[in-house]
Amino acid sequence: MATYQKRGGKPKTKKEKQDKVEEESTTAEVFNTLDEKASKTEQFVSKYQNIIVGVIVLIIIVVLGYLGYNKFIIQPQQEEASNELNQSQIYFDSALEATTSQERDSLFSIAINGAQGKFGFVDIAQEYSSTKAGDLANYYAGISYLNIGEYQKAIEYLENFSADDEIIATFAIGAIGDAFLQLEQPEDALGYFEKAANRRDNNYTTPKYLFKAALTAIQLEKADKAVEYLKTIEEKYPDSEEAKKLAPYLGKAQAMKS
Repeated sequence: MATYQKRGGKPKTKKEKQDKVEEESTTAEVFNTLDEKASKTEQFVSKYQNIIVGVIVLIIIVVLGYLGYNKFIIQPQQEEASNELNQSQIYFDSALEATTSQERDSLFSIAINGAQGKFGFVDIAQEYSSTKAGDLANYYAGISYLNIGEYQKAIEYLENFSADDEIIATFAIGAIGDAFLQLEQPEDALGYFEKAANRRDNNYTTPKYLFKAALTAIQLEKADKAVEYLKTIEEKYPDSEEAKKLAPYLGKAQAMKS
């Protein structure tokens, strides 16, 4: 009949006794090491407990402060700014629909400067600069100044606009190009039109600003660029409005190259 040695039984041979002693010694060393580490940890915590508690309290204060700042300052400011912006946008939209230049300029000026105790875009951008509405006011102020011929101010406010959406942010860049073109700085204008065209690839803003870049390149006698941009519109955006009217400009640019 087979025999077996129970686990935990007494070692019988000298080697087994030696192995048992070594095993117990190793186990004891492990526990001693753990005890030492625990003791050192306790000593560290005891020594620096005030600092540790202070750091924890500071983190809690920062988190609560951030949440409170957003709830009691940022959110109310955003709401106020949005209300102010809505009124100025009404004047802005009315200016775009105006039938005379005098009426248009008057409405744009009211949108910029405010009226009847309401802020205009300039005040909103300044007073609510930390809000999305305040940032958007920079865009509207820039476009308004562009429409009334104050091109330097248009550039200033459009450059302060920092949103990163696909359409409006691209319009802002392109509008800076328009302002430089009106200031008779076509080289600067071309750079902004190219930047606007390359910012996001879509079927609306890309051909729009490629076309403006091409026309400006023709003005600067940069025929290669003009042909490249117009060909890109023709090949990649054949259904765009710009594709329908590029033929004479492409012919002119190609003639300049020959």
